[in-house]
Amino acid sequence: MQRHFLLLFLLLLAPVSILSALLSGSTDLSLAQLLHGSESQQEILWQLRAPRAASAFACGALLALSGVLLQVLLRNPLADPYLLGISGGAATGALGAMLLGLAAAVKLSALGGALLALLLVPALSFRRHAWSIHHLLLTGIALSAGFGALISLLLSIAPSAGIHGMLYWLMGDLSYAQSPGLTWAALLAAGIASGLLARHLDVLAIGELKAKSLGVAVLPVQAAIYLIAAVATTAAVLEAGSIGFVGLVIPHLLRLMGMDSHRWLVPGAILLGGSFLTLADTLARTLVAPQQLPVGVLTALTGVPLLLFLLSRKR
Repeated sequence: MQRHFLLLFLLLLAPVSILSALLSGSTDLSLAQLLHGSESQQEILWQLRAPRAASAFACGALLALSGVLLQVLLRNPLADPYLLGISGGAATGALGAMLLGLAAAVKLSALGGALLALLLVPALSFRRHAWSIHHLLLTGIALSAGFGALISLLLSIAPSAGIHGMLYWLMGDLSYAQSPGLTWAALLAAGIASGLLARHLDVLAIGELKAKSLGVAVLPVQAAIYLIAAVATTAAVLEAGSIGFVGLVIPHLLRLMGMDSHRWLVPGAILLGGSFLTLADTLARTLVAPQQLPVGVLTALTGVPLLLFLLSRKR
């Protein structure tokens, strides 16, 4: 019963977070202005705030869902969407394009870097028709470290005029999120696929041997989990840059609140992750308006105390 009430609360929180994003900003609007505002107010709402709020919700949902999947795949509570190097590859590609002055090619370069990492990780960890999770984890960590070194190199040789934009991309930036359609398509596909795998995720979380004894085709399920998580992470990073903490903390928050079964955890992560990032982005836009803060800073500053509080209450 507790899970039903929690899911109902999350279903109510999602539209509230989006409505808050629509009404809040350097110029606050009322509900009446939302429906019958002036032409300039309508332009602010539907051309600036609505696409950004939609992108924020989709990216938060994708990161939280990816965290749920990778924590099962790697059987590691510290697993998050950026552990396997996909974010590092995307960041390297994006910063390389910025350094060369190719502003129009930033997303394309980021996609190329993410796809490179996505293909390298399983290729280097798949041996003799078997997939070693330990090799997968170590390969991802090694690639993340390598991409981190390349990112540091790019930042060190970048002109001072371009450092600001690079750092904002690395800390997460939704300022240029104007076309959330593809991100929502990725969320819809990843959410449906994860929901269909929920029963297998419950069994696989216990262990590979137990899953095999119960008739689960472990290798295909692991490959599907990796692919879904990789697509979700890539879609979120391309839209919003590297926003940390969401994929790590949201699954743990839900588990601490009683959502253990993935039949509940998958939709819960989508709703809470989307709402969390939407509210964090609203704070990033309004705290020191008209200046905007990196949304990744807000996700950490608000999420860390909440997780520590829940951990202190959990016995």
